[in-house]
Amino acid sequence: MKRWFSLPYLVWMVIFITVPLLLILFYAVTERTDQGLVFTANHFKQIFDPLYLKVFLRSFKIAFIATLICLALGYPVALFLASKDFPNSSTYLLLFVIPMWMNFLLRTYAWLTLLENNGIINQALELLGISKVQFLYNEGAVILGTVYNFLPFMVLPVYSVIVKIDESVIRAAQDLGANNIQVLLKVIVPLSLPGVISGITMVFMPSVSTFVISRLLGGGQFPLIGNIIEQQFLLTSNWGFGSALSFVLLVLVIISMFFTNMNNKDGKESIL
Repeated sequence: MKRWFSLPYLVWMVIFITVPLLLILFYAVTERTDQGLVFTANHFKQIFDPLYLKVFLRSFKIAFIATLICLALGYPVALFLASKDFPNSSTYLLLFVIPMWMNFLLRTYAWLTLLENNGIINQALELLGISKVQFLYNEGAVILGTVYNFLPFMVLPVYSVIVKIDESVIRAAQDLGANNIQVLLKVIVPLSLPGVISGITMVFMPSVSTFVISRLLGGGQFPLIGNIIEQQFLLTSNWGFGSALSFVLLVLVIISMFFTNMNNKDGKESIL
């Protein structure tokens, strides 16, 4: 009987995940010529062009930096929100989540209003007698937009794990003479690693493939791999090369997730 309950989920998986992935792979390894449809590796060979390799490296660099910043900012926030001594933590958590209810594109456009040359921040700087600063159309702006949009995806998984840590474990460590720093480093951090790994995965994956943030805040001057894939499908109609880029990006993300989860398992074994 339980198998029948899983049938709708399996159908959903096949239609919206398995079939699209197979189509991407099909377009990546085929090419339409005068002789008809033939199998080819030309689309994958084109990826090794230095121009596209540079875009791949830039995408992973920005995603890596944004993920580190989200971790550095998000872990303390999750720690305070999960603290029993922090009053009204549920209210602050709600305020933190509310921006996620707004459309992703609108949130990014809001930063344009704040950071543009005649934006609110530059107007405030002029009132203070400081010359305008070029905030937009650079890698820093892309990283800022990425961190802002994906920070909740780091905070929420970490918070959900920390808040479930048994209080008796912390009290036991304190009874054994551990101070607050030792409790944090030797008890809370190791036990919260599953949430940290989930947060890293949930931030890194969309960061490495985003294209809206780099297009708006980067002004198209710092294209990421997501922008190249979008162009291949919507502008140049080169579905084969776009599919090859998508497939390679998928493989690289899966490899990154594999090493991250492997390190997480090693961490668990060391704790035990």
